[in-house]
Amino acid sequence: MLRRLNIKNGDELSILGFGCMRFPTKNGSIDEERSIALIRECIHKGINYFDTAYFYNGGKSESILGKALQGGYREKVKIATKLPPFMVKKLDGAKSIFATQLKKLQTDYIDYYLLHMLQDKAGFERLNNLGIIEWLEELKKEGIIRNIGFSFHGSRNDFEEILKSYSWDFCQIQYNYMDVNNQAGKYGLQLAHSMGIPVIVMEPLRGGRLADKLPKEVISEFKSYSEKRSPAEWALRWVWNHPEVTVVLSGMSDEKQLEENVKTASDAIPNSLSEEELKVFDRVMDIMHRKTKVPCTGCSYCMPCPFGVNIPACFSVYNDKYLLNEKSSKIIYYRTLGGLSKQPAYASVCKGCGKCESKCPQHIEIRKELGKIKKEMEDFITNTALKIARKYMKIS
Repeated sequence: MLRRLNIKNGDELSILGFGCMRFPTKNGSIDEERSIALIRECIHKGINYFDTAYFYNGGKSESILGKALQGGYREKVKIATKLPPFMVKKLDGAKSIFATQLKKLQTDYIDYYLLHMLQDKAGFERLNNLGIIEWLEELKKEGIIRNIGFSFHGSRNDFEEILKSYSWDFCQIQYNYMDVNNQAGKYGLQLAHSMGIPVIVMEPLRGGRLADKLPKEVISEFKSYSEKRSPAEWALRWVWNHPEVTVVLSGMSDEKQLEENVKTASDAIPNSLSEEELKVFDRVMDIMHRKTKVPCTGCSYCMPCPFGVNIPACFSVYNDKYLLNEKSSKIIYYRTLGGLSKQPAYASVCKGCGKCESKCPQHIEIRKELGKIKKEMEDFITNTALKIARKYMKIS
């Protein structure tokens, strides 16, 4: 496992970090035993940076990580977790959340603490006016927090404003070969590095889409190269090729993914991609940008919908129709969105309240896109057939 130096504090961090948002599941719920085993296997293989958050996995992520790090594992790793600004109205609220996080993680200090999902300078200033930053600085002096940072989903200009508003210890941005010019993008990555601020990268595979949801044309482009690699390896190598990147987070949900990513992380050196390899990416990016309809990463920050729409699933099926030329997209849509369940989660369930849009890191016009999906994926004949089937099966 290669490591890169945190240029701010001298920490030697594994270039592969474990994103604790996509744990293994069993019967629709988190498989806690397997998740703990997977976390410990990560540590045995050299991963020493673990990223979680207050509300990941319905609030269970921190607790599972805390359990996994007992028995001598805590001292071997760096924990990164986050304060959710949208849940904080007063300083006492932030203090209460932090106390809960320490309890869940079963630790008395946090290595890397982030303001979660900042989107503009106004959001940072609101927290600052509440006394949050001063309080975090006090915790840092006491050693309870070692590094203060933020995760970002917003425009390039907003990222620059936030970056220059405070003396950050680190930052976290979304970055992959589809997002060179989206959000903070390459400009933000290079700006942070030039200011001596370490950059942690999230969504290197865009919620798994760059690993197993690729068009046939893209697969063919990758296969055209002499050395055979999986799409996930291609995507990770592209991010690690940037010397400005300190750690790349991957939400590995099974042992096979871990094995593959660790192998890739053993020799992913900055600036190692050849001109031929970079040209492969140029062709791949062109194909992907032409085919993607909605830039959703499946992060689920928009959830839960108060009316029951499964927003990420709607977007996923819709995108796959075009990215994968999926012929059975309508069947998959109704099956995935609960056509025969007690509470269907179709796009048409949306009541247009807009609560989801304020939480979306990608700034997607969710209501507008759901309207398109309803029009394209739902039809009178299928809806009528499902109503008859539901009545027959006594589903109400």
